[in-house]
Amino acid sequence: MATKGNNALHKGIPVPEDAFVVIIKTEWNSTIINALEKGAKQVFKQTGTSSKTLIVPGAFELPFAVKQHYTYSKRIPDAYVVLGAVIQGDTPHFDYVCKGVTDGIMQLNLQIDVPVIFGVLTVLNEAQAKERIGGIHGHKGEEAAITALKMIQLNRSLK
Repeated sequence: MATKGNNALHKGIPVPEDAFVVIIKTEWNSTIINALEKGAKQVFKQTGTSSKTLIVPGAFELPFAVKQHYTYSKRIPDAYVVLGAVIQGDTPHFDYVCKGVTDGIMQLNLQIDVPVIFGVLTVLNEAQAKERIGGIHGHKGEEAAITALKMIQLNRSLK
């Protein structure tokens, strides 16, 4: 069962100097994804963090896009925030996509020098997704952005 948001997360939001974040979002479930992105960008705007958004077809493609951007981009960001929503249907497809995306993002966090923040909702229905874009479970887009800022600060302190 999900908790009603991480209230402590909003305390002490860092403002890393000259931070740049790449948001990679999916086309699927665009109403939900656009709300996640709006929340993330709101946090970045408040902290003076610049961001750029890339779009991929679905959640399964998120790790590939991060890896390709990291490998070939002229400007490596301080963090990536991946945004998606996988909503369970009538087949095991949900399980495979959720596992694949989760494993892919974890592997990236172990392989590249930039944090990749998991902002993918894995929910049973659309109502649960809406509860996570400003409803009773907080705003996961904002939380992903705050996590990115905290990880940028941590990463910089360790280098």
